Amino acid sequence: MLTTDPLAVPLARATNPRTGKALGKLGLETAEDLLRHYPRRYAEAATLTDMTRLAVGEHVTVVAEVVRTSLRTTAQGKGLLQSTITDGTSRLELTFFATHRRKLEWRESQLRTGRRGLFTGVVSLYRGTLQLMHPECRLFGAEDDVQDEEEALLDASRPIPIYPAFAGFESWKVAQAVRTVLDPLREVDVPDPVPDRLREAHALPTLLEALRFVHVPADEAEWQRGRDRLRYEEALVLQAELARRRERVAQEEAVARPRRAGGLLDAFDARLPFELTAGQRTVGEEIAAELAAPRPMQRLLQGEVGSGKTVVALRAMLQVVDAGGQAALLAPTEVLAAQHVRTLRALLGDLADGGFLGGAENATRVALLTGSLPAAARREALLDAASGRAGIVVGTHALLSEHVQIADLGLVVVDEQHRFGVEQRDALRAKAARTPHTLVMTATPIPRTVAMTVFGDLETSVLDQVPAGRAGITTHAVPADNPRWTDRTWQRVREEVDRGGRAYVVCPRIEADDAPGGAADDDEGADLLAEAVETVGGGAVPPRRPLRAVTEVAEQLRARADLAGVGVGVLHGRMAPDEKERAFAAFASGAAPVLVSTTVIEVGVDVPDATVMVVLDADRFGLSQLHQLRGRVGRGSRPGLCLLVSAAEPGTDAHTRLETLASTTDGFRLAALDLELRHEGDVLGAAQHGRGSSLRLLRVTRDADVIDLARSDARALVADDAELAAWPALRGAIEQQLAGEREEYLDRA
Repeated sequence: MLTTDPLAVPLARATNPRTGKALGKLGLETAEDLLRHYPRRYAEAATLTDMTRLAVGEHVTVVAEVVRTSLRTTAQGKGLLQSTITDGTSRLELTFFATHRRKLEWRESQLRTGRRGLFTGVVSLYRGTLQLMHPECRLFGAEDDVQDEEEALLDASRPIPIYPAFAGFESWKVAQAVRTVLDPLREVDVPDPVPDRLREAHALPTLLEALRFVHVPADEAEWQRGRDRLRYEEALVLQAELARRRERVAQEEAVARPRRAGGLLDAFDARLPFELTAGQRTVGEEIAAELAAPRPMQRLLQGEVGSGKTVVALRAMLQVVDAGGQAALLAPTEVLAAQHVRTLRALLGDLADGGFLGGAENATRVALLTGSLPAAARREALLDAASGRAGIVVGTHALLSEHVQIADLGLVVVDEQHRFGVEQRDALRAKAARTPHTLVMTATPIPRTVAMTVFGDLETSVLDQVPAGRAGITTHAVPADNPRWTDRTWQRVREEVDRGGRAYVVCPRIEADDAPGGAADDDEGADLLAEAVETVGGGAVPPRRPLRAVTEVAEQLRARADLAGVGVGVLHGRMAPDEKERAFAAFASGAAPVLVSTTVIEVGVDVPDATVMVVLDADRFGLSQLHQLRGRVGRGSRPGLCLLVSAAEPGTDAHTRLETLASTTDGFRLAALDLELRHEGDVLGAAQHGRGSSLRLLRVTRDADVIDLARSDARALVADDAELAAWPALRGAIEQQLAGEREEYLDRA
């Protein structure tokens, strides 16, 4: 059945089968796909050049008539087409080469004697004659692929759109196809997602006008106006869906969990051995107020490395326990889950020993649920969760099992939100009778624009202060090809160990025969991602030497004289859970004070005695990832030292990244810089790659004002009509652009 929607017409029908097939290689299937295939840049409008004043090397456009054309085969068997054109006074040669003369026969028939047209190219000199090599030709007339002279001259005066294209189907052919689809359209054919009231308030063109401005601009001001309008539209569609989600959650009911005087939280606060930072107190008050309300809290807690997010989360969990509920903390790895349990129990002391000898009178329990627990321990943890004896249940994906029951789930705390899928988070929430409160934590500082774009339906709290008593971290970049410096690196490790410190040594690979960049830490999320590869001119730069691997580095360190007698352990994602636990325990206790690891230790791992972080092949890691690794040291009273060993050449992006890291410990500044260095898709998730991307023009690194304006407008629309029934085009755009897998990154909330 043929569609009556002009925008949904297949390109094979809207243009022709051959063009439709070619555009399909660009992922374009319908007329709307092609119209949303925006120019990536614009060439300057052609200025007609007087043929008496042609200069070698100049890019020119001339109006001329074909005097003669000849096609022949060269001695090498190639095709050579030569044509002479004139403006009535001067002459100019046009030259075309091809692998065979038959490939130029169409051009020979086009450049017949007497034909007039526009010819554009760079002037060169061959045997004393001026020529244009492979010029662009736009001929005047009434035949296919030609224009009348007045229309062609008008087109030549406009900025020239340059489209993403491919060999054999150049930008100008894309432009032709766009005009074929765009020119017949009327306003009624192009539903506008931007409501009239917003378009008028911001003096924006209609969608059809904007499409004409970007594809057929009269001047630079027009295409910029068109882009501004389309950029705002992208932001509005995204923010409208986030506002709808926010509104839906606000309409759900949750159990109010107000703070109770004389409860666990008061007892915990009374015995805290340190004073909360101003930020911790402020955020704590925000969370306490939201937990006390009968609407689900939806809050993102982000903070600087070592800023005390765990204490803030624990105080929230204790408030829920005091109110008769339970809290579940979902961690991405078993190492981190076990670390959380150790930390929570250490902070709570006898307040975590409910029902045990020596436990405080009003104590609760902290239960651990992971896939590798022995059967007896698992049964006990399941019983503690199901009976309500454990006010706090910490676990990995094992928490999501249908066999896990939580008596009265009141708060879900998700650590490292981006490592969990939609279904996994929903499975945990479903264990509550009514929608639980949700606290999302991230250890990676997020620039404000990213938070607005990706976590726009959450209230955001920021911890940017480090608790008192932290001694700070010094960072140095170490050239890997300087033996004196690298020897000094291991001497510093020995000095720190002799003072009672611990040293992490991070490598990008596990085994020496792993593929470069393949850390292979499947369950630990220790991949290097695209951000870890330096690119120059769009291509990946292969490493000049094999990347360092955990197993070989561990053996090398054990053999070094300056580390004689020092225990060296290993930790990576291929190890069994009990092996990981033993390795980490040996490191924490000092039995093996040097731990050679992949990035499995990147987030959350807390060993106060750790004072040195050595990152080998540091240029292969992203800036935010290096900042997280650095945050594993200097967490106690002794200063931390981070040594970034790299073979990156001065002047490269990788070297700049390392020097920047060495110059500041401000995670928010680093995150903003990291965002500028990385592809947008790395920030917004895999859903933002390819033809399905809803963000074609909007850039979170640049468009904070646009995102802010669109967010305000979207919230006002949703406040008036939560389902956007009054604006069907906007609703349709949401369903089309953010459907299915492309919705995944929104569901991080």
